[in-house]
Amino acid sequence: MTIVSLRHLTRYRYAQPVALGEHRVMVRPLESYDQRLLEAALTISPAPSKLRWVQDVFGNSVALALFEGRTRELTFDSSFVMDHVPIGHEEIRVETYARRYPFTYSSEDMPDLARSIERGHHDPHRVIDQWARRFVRTRGRTDTLGMLVEMNSAIHSEFTYLARYQKGTQTPVETLELGQGSCRDFAVLMIEAARALGLAARFVSGYFYFPDCAESVVAGGSTHAWVRVFLPGSGWAEFDPTNGVVGNRGLIRVGVTRDPYQAVPISGTWRGFPSDHLGMTVSVDVNRGATVAPPNVDLPPH
Repeated sequence: MTIVSLRHLTRYRYAQPVALGEHRVMVRPLESYDQRLLEAALTISPAPSKLRWVQDVFGNSVALALFEGRTRELTFDSSFVMDHVPIGHEEIRVETYARRYPFTYSSEDMPDLARSIERGHHDPHRVIDQWARRFVRTRGRTDTLGMLVEMNSAIHSEFTYLARYQKGTQTPVETLELGQGSCRDFAVLMIEAARALGLAARFVSGYFYFPDCAESVVAGGSTHAWVRVFLPGSGWAEFDPTNGVVGNRGLIRVGVTRDPYQAVPISGTWRGFPSDHLGMTVSVDVNRGATVAPPNVDLPPH
């Protein structure tokens, strides 16, 4: 088990006071057997006139904030302390019937997995299909987990990572053609490739830290994105093509969705002139083994 504390600060600045509309905030980590929240806080400035927590269709925790008045600056300060249990590649188990590809999901699972198997991007020339098939053996049977591990490794080693702060993602075809992209782009490519092979895959947003680093401060930067593929026997298994990680080591889930646009950490509206927006800054600081608790604020019940 690893105790991880994290602070995620997002600040928007405006040239003159603007009116704020509703903002949707998805920064609270998901709780499960492998990640348990010990402390969590969300501070918003200016303070919203109303703040309520909901669960979206995927079970992610989302804060909805309403504002009154005008402001020249808007900040979201999220912090938490978590007990994180790393799960490595070697701990992923696959049911006997699914160990060799191709296989068919059970009749009990298929109705709930169907939307996660549907393709999300137009690919008239079957470019993604052709790329995905390179990981399927032409002779003999293909090991299902080995195929996904190889695909994850290929994206990590063959593509160039470029941080990109613009909204949205490249299409998977664009990522293949360019040979480069951000973590979101790599996640979308692997999701589409897995779906092209008939596997259920989902997009994950969250944070990455280095679990084996000796220093206290082990990561910093921004949010991260990776992939979950449903494997009978283990359920949703984690694949991070950006870092070549298989399993959840160093990965803290915040949002799990079918498509990237459903997992935006912060989104909202404001009223003013386009030139009023001066920009946004994001900082993420992660500490491993820290015990300092974040400030106390109202939280939804666990």
